[in-house]
Amino acid sequence: MKYRAYNAKSFKQIEQVKTYMKPEDIKEIEIASLVFPFKVNNYVVTLIDWQNYKDDPIFRLVFPQMEMLKPEHKEKLLKALDDEDKLQKTIYDIRMSLNPHPAGQQANIPEINGKKLEGSQHKYKETILFFPKQGQTCHAYCTFCFRWPQFTGIDELKFASKEVEVLIEYIKAHPTITDLLFTGGDPLVMSSKLLRAYIEPILKAKIPHLKNIRFGSKVLGFWPYRFVSDSDSEDLLNLFREIVDSGYHLAFMAHFNHYKELEGEILEKAVRNIRKTGAIIRTQAPVLRHINASSEVWEKMWKRQVALGMIPYYMFMPRDTGAKHYFELPLYEAWKIYKGAISKVSGLARTVRGPSMSATPGKVAVVGVNEINGEKVFVLNMLQAKNPELVDIPFFAKFDEKATWIDELKPAFADKFIFD
Repeated sequence: MKYRAYNAKSFKQIEQVKTYMKPEDIKEIEIASLVFPFKVNNYVVTLIDWQNYKDDPIFRLVFPQMEMLKPEHKEKLLKALDDEDKLQKTIYDIRMSLNPHPAGQQANIPEINGKKLEGSQHKYKETILFFPKQGQTCHAYCTFCFRWPQFTGIDELKFASKEVEVLIEYIKAHPTITDLLFTGGDPLVMSSKLLRAYIEPILKAKIPHLKNIRFGSKVLGFWPYRFVSDSDSEDLLNLFREIVDSGYHLAFMAHFNHYKELEGEILEKAVRNIRKTGAIIRTQAPVLRHINASSEVWEKMWKRQVALGMIPYYMFMPRDTGAKHYFELPLYEAWKIYKGAISKVSGLARTVRGPSMSATPGKVAVVGVNEINGEKVFVLNMLQAKNPELVDIPFFAKFDEKATWIDELKPAFADKFIFD
């Protein structure tokens, strides 16, 4: 299949859309996509049940919905449609109000010898994130994506870098770094030739404390042909083999939001090809209202992933950015979904952790709900933290059935949380 991408202005060319979508639905998507980035390709649209598209999880995963706009934002946007200057200012103001840099991302930009690694983040001492400049897009855009600012065209909202030499210098100077995570966007939208330009200098540097290389990617769900029939598929797989043969653990951090993305012969073949290189595929996703907010979806997804040889890794809470109000669930509801799913899978799938909030101090997981001395509480745990001494220390928050994020919770049995 030849790759074709469609944005808000061109997606009406897709045959299924022309056949099945109502004109008023198309208009609403065009309006919503003024604020929220929109891109879909001809593979993803084949995953959608177009007879029932408005309730289809993949449709909601990639097509921006009018309900993603808060009522006050929708009103301002509609009033500005006929005035281009006013419209652009309104779009900008709305985007700035949606917390474009959650969890203190801008505070995590590393620096060495007076040089900032503008396309990197170093929050946890073991892991540095690197945003290759040519990888700041995706094969299609997820409507919930917490990195939506990467795709808006506003430079001040982007993380990107092409300075691999400075990255190597920084890693060498920080012996606590064991993991290098290539992320984006999606680094695997790049050609294998471009990717080699980043990877080969790192392999040649032979940094003794760097042990693990990771790729954070949605490509298996959005374009599995990348590992099957693209013109440079074989070279990309060879690059994976070279990383493994150089002594690194290569982790493919795959994003799957629904079991529908795990179906089909092409997906199965892509997974087999990746695993043959020696790479390990770990899976992660947020729990999302309108897309996967049921134990049954997660149970089916984790079982399918294990059957394909993948390792379930994380269930996240949607970050407090973008259209969070549309996708979010209360922490209690998310935990019940997790518990309902994890109790119905074998130990091979119980590697998954969550539901986890990637907050400013670190990854805070809801371990459960309990009653202690007559008080109902959330049992919380830090799976990762800026301060590593806080990792894996249980702590408590007062039970709040409606709370959706850590900043809505209050400490229990203490004046403050352990990270305050």
